[in-house]
Amino acid sequence: MYNIICKNKGISLVEPIIAVLLVSVGLIAFMSLQPTSWKTSAHTDYLGRAIMILNNEIMTNEIWIMNPCNTVTTGTFNEVVYSSDQQTAQSGDLSFNIQTVISAVTGRANTWKVTVTVTWPPVNTRGITDNIIVTRQESFRFGCI
Repeated sequence: MYNIICKNKGISLVEPIIAVLLVSVGLIAFMSLQPTSWKTSAHTDYLGRAIMILNNEIMTNEIWIMNPCNTVTTGTFNEVVYSSDQQTAQSGDLSFNIQTVISAVTGRANTWKVTVTVTWPPVNTRGITDNIIVTRQESFRFGCI
């Protein structure tokens, strides 16, 4: 009797096909996340720009109101600004709508509430809102004639 031990080593066609299939499934799953990633990135960009615009508007109104030399006009004011910081829209610009509401605080002399809402339609029509209570301050008196 002969003891024949057959040691056939190597790769059959099944292993590479399974490996390619597994890699393909992984790549397809990874690629399906791309649109979500782009959408989230765009939303974050819009939100970041809107926060900067809102903060700038709040600070501008606060500084204006705190100076006793300036006249405070109450009411609702609307403005459109562009991401290029130009007066008119440039190619590829994003437009942001700013609504500022200034109202006198009842029962408090020389005190106003400033509410600013920034929207960026058609992507976001609700936008973001912030408000601040501002009073006159003598230490901010500047530019009086």
